[in-house]
Amino acid sequence: MGWYPPSVRRSLVFVAAFVLARGARAADVNATPATLDAVLPTLAPGDTVHLAAGHYAHFSVTNMNGTPAQWITITSDVPQAAVVDADPGPCCNTIEISGSSYVAIENLLVDGHDVDGAFGVSASDGATPTHDIRIENDSFVNHHGSQQHDAISTKTPTWGWIIRHNSITDAGTGLYLGNSNGDDPFIGGLIEDNLVENPIGYCMEIKFQNPRPSVAGMPTSPVTTIIRDNVFIKNDDPSPDGDRPNLLVGGFPASGNGSQDRYEIYGNFFFHNPRESLMQASGRVTIHDNVFVDSAVKAIALQDQDLPLEQAFVYDNTIYGVPTGIDFASAAPQGDAVFGNLVFSANPIAGTISDQRDNLTDSVANAATYVNTPSTTLGSMDFYPKTGQCTGSAMDTSKVSADTDYAIDFNGTSRGSFTYRGAYAGSGANPGWTLQAGIKTATTSSGDGGAPGDASASADGSASDGGTEGGGGGCGCSVEPTRSASSWLLLALGALTWRRSRRR
Repeated sequence: MGWYPPSVRRSLVFVAAFVLARGARAADVNATPATLDAVLPTLAPGDTVHLAAGHYAHFSVTNMNGTPAQWITITSDVPQAAVVDADPGPCCNTIEISGSSYVAIENLLVDGHDVDGAFGVSASDGATPTHDIRIENDSFVNHHGSQQHDAISTKTPTWGWIIRHNSITDAGTGLYLGNSNGDDPFIGGLIEDNLVENPIGYCMEIKFQNPRPSVAGMPTSPVTTIIRDNVFIKNDDPSPDGDRPNLLVGGFPASGNGSQDRYEIYGNFFFHNPRESLMQASGRVTIHDNVFVDSAVKAIALQDQDLPLEQAFVYDNTIYGVPTGIDFASAAPQGDAVFGNLVFSANPIAGTISDQRDNLTDSVANAATYVNTPSTTLGSMDFYPKTGQCTGSAMDTSKVSADTDYAIDFNGTSRGSFTYRGAYAGSGANPGWTLQAGIKTATTSSGDGGAPGDASASADGSASDGGTEGGGGGCGCSVEPTRSASSWLLLALGALTWRRSRRR
């Protein structure tokens, strides 16, 4: 290249790198309701489909595979302006995903029109697992045809799914992940920043897991499914197929692959259940820095169900307005810990627990002594500690120090020396999100917790009986080294102009 001033060399390197990078990028593609079906089969890694505003028929994402560095994205640039409508028959699920990976579905409004059996997003072909799928910033409405009518459902082996910042209102079941018989496991997912409101049954269930099938690419080392910063709210509508908790997570295989997997559940807001617990769990689980308010039964039910409770760490939660706060109906033979919780209940902590310490408990009537505005009214309730309240000696957190974000509170702020009891580490005026029927905002965390396939930061830019909801699966280049600098620059600019003219 010869000698040139550093500024020129830097510019040449930048332009050349920019051109090469653009050459490696696939296209931005525009689609309308009339053209989407023709566009989908042509997509390649890195492509982004921009949907124009309008109403789209149901569509399938079939054998569509991006890469960890180049996801395929289907999006509406104006959020929720592209509406995907359920088939009235129904012939099919509204968005069916099969045999695909590294695909993102973003910014869509999925309208189920209360057509029972037409799931919103479904992965249900057990012969073709899907992995590394991202469902983000979508709205799901009118999936209320029955308690079995799911907004998001998986019934094929799945791993590395990211379900983030979605709104699901008035569904039969909000999210139903895994199959009702324990087959087709949901593995190593990240579920965060979602609002699931007023389902007939569960806001969300992840099914128990039978021994893992042998599937190429499926994780074999222990992985964690993270459920964080979600809002799970139920109303008083009847549940004709059986009462369900807001959230249920099932157990893992007793041995082999998956037996050491875990759930980490933190930073969530659970509100209201007229006939069941706010949360129920089996298997291996850690539950911390959540707020639980208003249940007719329990806040947290830990028990053997389809599979046993194996390990349970429950710490730094705030619980209010429940007959029983934390209940270990079954022992956790692989270890337990219940500490740092703030519980307002007549029966705050119950069951077989070997490590119980450093909790602060009192009656519902006395809650106003400790927190700003104890209430069961959304928008006005505030469980942030009053000045000088809800503290004690520093707690030993060594047992949970491997947990993701164990050292941040419900607001995403540091817990410091671990002296505060409950979900908040601070006192006085609450600087964080108001507890409400909305997507939780302004929280921080340390990352994606090792959920497999979450390339968003680096690659894509950005009940008691377990139930059988959703059991039917819905409907079916080398370069010459002697070029002069001016030639390099002309070549780069020419290539850039050519790329622009060739963009689809």
